[in-house]
Amino acid sequence: MSQYGKWHDFCRDSGSRFATIPVCNLFDESQARGGQSPWYDGCNLEGIHLSNDRYLANLGSILIDGIAILVSLFLLWKSDRKKAAVGRREMQIFLFGFIVIEICEIFTVGGFPLDGGVRRAFSAVHIAAVVATLWILMMNGAVGYQLIDDGTPLSMGLIFGSAVALFIGTGYIALDTGFSWTGYWNSSLAEPNQAYALYTLYLLVPLVFLFVYFVLETVLVLKVLGEVRPMLFLVAAMLLFAIGQIFQFVISVHICNGTNGKINGGLFESLFTLLSVIMIWVFWSSITEDDWPMPPPGGSTYT
Repeated sequence: MSQYGKWHDFCRDSGSRFATIPVCNLFDESQARGGQSPWYDGCNLEGIHLSNDRYLANLGSILIDGIAILVSLFLLWKSDRKKAAVGRREMQIFLFGFIVIEICEIFTVGGFPLDGGVRRAFSAVHIAAVVATLWILMMNGAVGYQLIDDGTPLSMGLIFGSAVALFIGTGYIALDTGFSWTGYWNSSLAEPNQAYALYTLYLLVPLVFLFVYFVLETVLVLKVLGEVRPMLFLVAAMLLFAIGQIFQFVISVHICNGTNGKINGGLFESLFTLLSVIMIWVFWSSITEDDWPMPPPGGSTYT
């Protein structure tokens, strides 16, 4: 039987008490009875025990997310100082989206003690923010071709407006799954938690956006700018992101078992994702330097 859309194994391996994949929180809170997670056979991620049977599941992730927010604010400030850089405002929109993701991760991947309904709400926003932010990144890849002048109301409106539409659509599906408003997605709440829409939106669509971004920027750097050095930063960003996903989906359960539920791969996913975003900013900064050769009249490149 096809495994497409099935979340049970992912959720089981990401921590049975506190899942560090936000989609799993939607199923967990909807199914749990008497405080027991439906993935009782997985590693029981507990982290730090607090009072009244409460747990701070992944303190390391929370700390890294806090650092990521501060780093992103610094990069926002640095971006603002690059007055002549193509795509400056568009890059700032991407960084803002990443900040939203990191805030949500504190309460989802980090496992901050919350009421079940609040956790589901943060998880839905987290999922929607991932989709919207990766869409913004992909659109940043198209900005360098100057089909529309960057930083203009039209450019900003198209990128921000389309991202908001994706955010609302994805967020609604996630919220309706977790809170069963219409009951349309209730079939996904039973094992094996087969949720086609969330599987496609959270796992596959962002990968497509990343792939398109990589292709667009590769063509821009190699064909238009005729340079190689910036590709080192772009490739590094993609590799760091891939390593983070490997920690999240492959190595996580082994870390959880090896530390007796103290931490899992969520901590390292947060770290490598932050490093990936930093490298994306460094890549963008490197191709917006003032000393790149100017294209012929009518051509398009970063300046």
